[in-house]
Amino acid sequence: MMSNLSTKHWRSPQVDVLTDRLVEDRRFIQVVSGPRQVGKTTMALQAAEICAAPSHYAAADDPVFRGASWIDQQWNSGRRLARDNPGSGATLLLDEIQKVSGWSESVKRLWDEDTRAGCPLRVVLLGSSPLLVQNGLTESMAGRFEMLRVPHWSYDEMRRAFGWDLDTYVLFGGYPGTASLSADPWRLMNYVRDSIVEPTVSRDILSLADVRRPVLLRRLFELSCLYCAEVLSYNKMLGQLQDVGNATTLAHYLDLLGDAGMVPGLQKFGRSGKRRASSPKLQPLNTGLVTAVAGVDVNSWREDPARWGRLVECAVGAHLANWAFSSGRGEVHYWRGRDQEVDFVASVPGIILAIEVKSGRPRPGHSRGLTCFRKDYPDAVILLVGGDGIPVDEFLRSPVER
Repeated sequence: MMSNLSTKHWRSPQVDVLTDRLVEDRRFIQVVSGPRQVGKTTMALQAAEICAAPSHYAAADDPVFRGASWIDQQWNSGRRLARDNPGSGATLLLDEIQKVSGWSESVKRLWDEDTRAGCPLRVVLLGSSPLLVQNGLTESMAGRFEMLRVPHWSYDEMRRAFGWDLDTYVLFGGYPGTASLSADPWRLMNYVRDSIVEPTVSRDILSLADVRRPVLLRRLFELSCLYCAEVLSYNKMLGQLQDVGNATTLAHYLDLLGDAGMVPGLQKFGRSGKRRASSPKLQPLNTGLVTAVAGVDVNSWREDPARWGRLVECAVGAHLANWAFSSGRGEVHYWRGRDQEVDFVASVPGIILAIEVKSGRPRPGHSRGLTCFRKDYPDAVILLVGGDGIPVDEFLRSPVER
């Protein structure tokens, strides 16, 4: 279901966070990171507008080569605005900054010049998820920035902004740009493949990371969507992919897909934390990726209880994983022990939450996994989502902290 609402009438809570930081005295560069098509640019422009100080926006996401001189040009435009408005200062917003060669050194130099000169220019950098951080941010910009991580939209955000119901969200996920296309599922799925998946793989991952086998990376992404919410060994993946690669390569590529905001591999929970040797649970961060890759009639998902249950479980896992990304402090795993399994284990220091999802997926004895987990971790909080537990709708509408 869709209403006539739009992002013009909806303001993410993160807009308020960024606004509060921008109205403070100039202190840190604000780095807004997250996957493609989750509203980073809209959020930053909204915050700049609310601040009422003059601002200058420029995007480097262009096929034309962008070098350090481009950053100098945009920065000088921001400086002129700041000098002309000494009372309020000005805001400079540079989008897709990671596409500029040598961006971190230039930004560091210019920021330090303004600090010494007392120039009241606030700076917001926008870029692609941790791929941005891995390419110079932490090394060159240490002590000069703070992060604002923007995840995929939650069910509550899509419901409030566009009037989506639970089934629509589970099928199409949290991409605000697809809301106007939900009445035409085939068009929506093509949009996700062509405007989100392809640019993320070809322009983000392949251009910013060392990927020697791009075909394998693409096929791994497709396999991860087809086996969403499944624990799959690397050997089984290699068998499915019919490739001569190895487990180390697959693990590296899965990390890249996760860093790009697409499909991380959740690791088995244990007292020692993540364990690379464990088989990963393939967890797309947006169910819209799953249905787009499948490319089948959307009604077929709801008509098959087992497939629908797996997609609902994927939505629950995405809700948890996106919380972990945006919070910067949480972790999400799965658990196996004594031939039993727990779907998800979310944790922050001092708190462990074990979650089992039941939504029509035929799995007799599902509660035995929680019982076994509780024996090993008696202080854990146990939660059943769906069935006789908390309704899926309520869980997905609630912040994980609750």
